[in-house]
Amino acid sequence: MMNETTPQARVVPGKAKPRGRFPHITRAGDFLFVSGTSSRRPDNSIAGASADELGAVTLDIREQTRVVIENIRDILRSEGADLSNLVEVSSFLVSMNDFVGYNEIYGEYFDETGPTRTTVAVHQLPHPHLLIEMKAVAYAPKR
Repeated sequence: MMNETTPQARVVPGKAKPRGRFPHITRAGDFLFVSGTSSRRPDNSIAGASADELGAVTLDIREQTRVVIENIRDILRSEGADLSNLVEVSSFLVSMNDFVGYNEIYGEYFDETGPTRTTVAVHQLPHPHLLIEMKAVAYAPKR
């Protein structure tokens, strides 16, 4: 039996299918928990990753960061919330050499009145072209 206190998890239509058995978002009371989100598109291509005719790969932390934040925004909107509802963000960078570019784009969306943030370096992410993944918590009371 579902009630207001039972967490409700779901995959959001139109977003990249999770690469495992987990939801994009879970509502637990007035809080929304967004799973680790990347710049992967629904067709499994990766925003901010391209290859030339010789196969040389170019990875763009700024583009990946922008798309990750916009994917989180879209996932939150599926629950009637938005980026302004975020209270905490955790960011995972494959290289701290990308911190400046990531921080620059992050600052276009948030300032000191925004969510708390933790940024850590990780050894790798689920695809070699991913430079960043973010997870988030939002406070968004049901209307």
